[in-house]
Amino acid sequence: MKILIAPDKFKGSLTAEQVCEAVEKGILKVLPNSQIIKLPLADGGEGSLSGLESSLHFKKIYLQVANPIFKKIKTFYGLSNNTAYIEMANASGLQLLSKDERNPMLTTSLGTGEMIVDAIKRGVNKIYLFIGGSATNDAGIGIAAALGYRFLDNQKNILKPVGKNLIRIEHIDASKASSLINIEVNVLTDVNNILYGKKGAAYIFAKQKGAGKKEIKILDKGLENFAKVVKNKLEINTENIPGSGAAGGVGAGAIAFLNANIKSGIDTILDLLNIDNYILQSDFIITGEGLLDKQTLQGKVVKGVLDRCSKFNKKTAVICGDTTLTPKEIKTINASIISPIKTKEISKEESMRNAYSLLQERAKELMRKIS
Repeated sequence: MKILIAPDKFKGSLTAEQVCEAVEKGILKVLPNSQIIKLPLADGGEGSLSGLESSLHFKKIYLQVANPIFKKIKTFYGLSNNTAYIEMANASGLQLLSKDERNPMLTTSLGTGEMIVDAIKRGVNKIYLFIGGSATNDAGIGIAAALGYRFLDNQKNILKPVGKNLIRIEHIDASKASSLINIEVNVLTDVNNILYGKKGAAYIFAKQKGAGKKEIKILDKGLENFAKVVKNKLEINTENIPGSGAAGGVGAGAIAFLNANIKSGIDTILDLLNIDNYILQSDFIITGEGLLDKQTLQGKVVKGVLDRCSKFNKKTAVICGDTTLTPKEIKTINASIISPIKTKEISKEESMRNAYSLLQERAKELMRKIS
């Protein structure tokens, strides 16, 4: 039997690679002659590049960039065959800041832009930009500043590229901006929010980045002003585009300054890894993640894999840490079997602490059922 193991990480417990290893060990104890393909996955959020390194076979390029509050840090992006894989969270991510440092009024995407500039200097012709987990609400003006754009107030003063200054932008100076001609930029996100308004970047995401009610209103007005100035000065419309509000408006900024395409994170990753070919070769597919919940249904790894399997009528199973989905919701994800490691007898704490061994047990049980 050919079995494909294609999971996400179990957040707080195991990397996607470790999940693959544990499930493989469990399978081989029951079906020792199985042919197993391991394909660790990620959804485009923080940690995606580390999770995808073994699958994409890229070289890590290390460099010093600005973190969200302009302090220099060492980070990396991936480079392979004139293609750069850049994870925004590595330079501009929320996890880089302490709780006291989190404030989207004051944070910037500058460091992400510095990675992009470095990749351009190395001659890339394609960039995949993963924008999950950002600490910013600057509409990508930090990225643009790294590329040479300058943002000016009504007195022609240069504005620092942070969220609070979006509302003060009156002019955009692109005279020294780097050219991205012949460079394809793909922004990976599964967030469909528009740029501003009650369903926009500030109102939906700024609170978790450290903003209070007053700051959220200012940031939202700033995003609206940004869209107006970009439309007037650059003749580019960033309003009402699904995904333009992703990563604090980086979706919109990427459209304006990088001529980017906004794409589904998980679908693009699955295509990059040619998962359809692996699915076609397999008799059975196992995917999984730490928590199977409503977010799973909105475009996470498990949903992406199951949708592909459904297209080819392949039998599938989901092994997870726990699930909060109702029986009705579970029916919508087209899995043959769903097997959580948390049970009435096994607490959440124990399931997280012993996830590796428990995954092996669930994989063994699963193989006994299907064989």
